[in-house]
Amino acid sequence: MKHIAILGPGLLGGSVALALREKEDVEVRLWARRADAVEQVRALAVAHVVTPCLTEAVAGADTVLLCVPVGAMEGLVRQILPDLDPDALVTDVGSVKELVCRTLTPLLQGRAQFIGSHPMAGSEKAGIGAARADLFNEAVCILTPESGVTSPVAIERATALWERLGCRVRSLEPVLHDQICALISHLPHLSAAALVNTVDAVCPEAFGFCGTGFRDSTRIAAGLPAMWTEILLSNRHAVAESLRRLISILDKSARQLESGDAEAAVGIHEFLETAKSRRESLQSGLS
Repeated sequence: MKHIAILGPGLLGGSVALALREKEDVEVRLWARRADAVEQVRALAVAHVVTPCLTEAVAGADTVLLCVPVGAMEGLVRQILPDLDPDALVTDVGSVKELVCRTLTPLLQGRAQFIGSHPMAGSEKAGIGAARADLFNEAVCILTPESGVTSPVAIERATALWERLGCRVRSLEPVLHDQICALISHLPHLSAAALVNTVDAVCPEAFGFCGTGFRDSTRIAAGLPAMWTEILLSNRHAVAESLRRLISILDKSARQLESGDAEAAVGIHEFLETAKSRRESLQSGLS
C-alpha cells in the first residue's frame, strides 16, 4: 500500500489516517464533503492531502476506504467509479455487511478489488476530534469475503491493511456477520438506551443518584442517534430477532422475581452465575 484514499473524516476514518500518517511509506488522502470539515481536518494535520474533490482523493490510490454511513456508500462508489484503478482495493468500515456487500459487489465487480470490512473499534464519541492513532490496537476486524466472488488478492490485501493498523483479523460470511453483530453490538446499544429511557420514564430524579455501574452500563447510549438509527434499521431483522430473545429472557426473570419461591431463587442464581462466568471469560474483541 502506497496511496490510501479515506472517504469520510469521522472517528474511524480519522483514526486510520492518524495511524497511517506516521508511516513514511504511505501517502494518506482524506476526503470530506463539507468545506468546514475539510478545514477542520487540515488544521489537525492528520493526512498528507485533505480535499473535498473525490477525484483528487481517489485517482491513483491503490486502497480506498469507505468511512461514510452505510446508506451513503452506494452513491459514493458510483461517483468514484471513473477514477478507480482496476487494481485498487476498495473496502469499508460499516457495521452492517449483508446490505453493503449486496449493493457494492455488483458495482465493483471487474472495476476494483472489493471486500467488506468491519473493525470492532469505536467510541460513543464521534468525529475527527475523537480520533486516535491507537484505536485499532488489538481490536478484531471482521472481513466478509463472499464465496466464489471475493478474490484471494482482496482478502490478502485487506488483511495486511488491518493488521498494519493493529487489528486481529477474522472472517465471517456477510449474513452471519450481521447476526453476530446484532447480538454483540446493536442489541447492547438498544439495551443501554432502553435502560436510560426506563429510568427517565419511571423516576427521572434517579439520575442524580447514579454511580459507576449505571454509567458503565449505559455509556454507549450516548452515541449519535442518527447514526445508530441507520445502523439498527439496516440490520433490522437480525436486531429484532435478538431483541425478542432478550425480552423473553427478561420476562422469565420478571416472573421468577414475582414468584420469589425457592425454585425461582435457584433459577436467578444460575442465571447470574452463568452471566458472571461468561463475562469473566471475555477477551478483547470476539471471544
